[in-house]
Amino acid sequence: MTVFEERLQRIKSEKERLTGTRNEKLGSGDGFCERYKLPVLTAAHVPLFWEYDLNPASNPYFMKRFGINAVFNAGAIRLGGKYLLVVRVEGYDRKSFFAVAESDTGMDGFQFWKYPLEMPETTEPDVNIYDMRLTAHEDGWIYGLFCTERKDPAAAPGNESQAVAQCGIARTHDLHTWERLADLQTPSPQQRNVVLHPEFIDGQYAFYTRPQDSFIEAGRGGGIALGLAPCIENAQITRETVIDARKYHTVYESKNGQGPAPIKTRLGWLHLAHGVRHTAAGLRYVLYLFMTDLADPAKVIYKPAGYFLAPEGIERVGDVSNVVFSNGWIVDDNGAVFIYYGSSDTRLHVATTTVERLLDYITRTPPESFNSLSSRNTLSGLIDRNLAFLSAGHMESSTAFNIPR
Repeated sequence: MTVFEERLQRIKSEKERLTGTRNEKLGSGDGFCERYKLPVLTAAHVPLFWEYDLNPASNPYFMKRFGINAVFNAGAIRLGGKYLLVVRVEGYDRKSFFAVAESDTGMDGFQFWKYPLEMPETTEPDVNIYDMRLTAHEDGWIYGLFCTERKDPAAAPGNESQAVAQCGIARTHDLHTWERLADLQTPSPQQRNVVLHPEFIDGQYAFYTRPQDSFIEAGRGGGIALGLAPCIENAQITRETVIDARKYHTVYESKNGQGPAPIKTRLGWLHLAHGVRHTAAGLRYVLYLFMTDLADPAKVIYKPAGYFLAPEGIERVGDVSNVVFSNGWIVDDNGAVFIYYGSSDTRLHVATTTVERLLDYITRTPPESFNSLSSRNTLSGLIDRNLAFLSAGHMESSTAFNIPR
């Protein structure tokens, strides 16, 4: 057997075993959602014919000719009975592009479409594109909003890292053919994590933005904002109103940004967002939830303290460690929710829950208290209620709960 044949057979078997493995729920967790043992997509899931030249004459050692470094941060939608993810795929060359993967279950068995997604360019070509949010809008289109990155023309000579990020916009009906629109215009120097609201507000397109002064730092950018634009083809926002501000000593003190488009529920618009804080080891990204009013999406009505989901185990390790990031979720007709999140800019996972569980979480979990004493008092209040409940005989004896005398 030649080197080509041996490597082809072994790698093909590994990929078949990987894509054919059923996912398993992890332990009891915190009750918010179920997490799963395996990522739903990794670099190892991409088709063989993406990375390898399959001709032994031109690739006798069966080497990768186009290496894939990471697969993560996916927009998500349910179409034609399939769970579809528009995934960020990053090559060895550091460039990202979009690819669609589909599954019958939403938890495993994802298969990539034959070719990566072909995204048209504007008159100013993108250098890098990534992190698409999908919105099925009431105007009948499916919109994909993503970050388009280009080198900063104001960068000093020799500075090859200074970049400008803006919001790219494209639309489709089937995820196969896309129409590229003009980039979003806002009052902010740079934009990341922009999301389109699924309904018109006051007859206009509504965008959740994240104003920031530079490519990395939010600077004076105050948090997640809401802005309106009269048209989508050349969308321009003249005013951004911060609806979810950054706060000192919280999980979203450094930066925060909208995740996927919000879910409309009987109680309000349910939002998933990421929060960033500085640590001695660098930036830490977690996910949190908040809810805005149905009639006034700029008004926050519920926001539990702290994070909803944080990196655990292998999720903490990768190209950019200690990060979870979500830009896609799917709600089934039965109320099941599939949350797709990337970990450490390397791989993609799923967590499952239901709309009703999320409503319970968001309405009954205490809000942020913003200092240690108040946080301690919140916990003490829960302890007091639990001890009173137990002493009233509503549950088995207190000794079963290891309560000191």
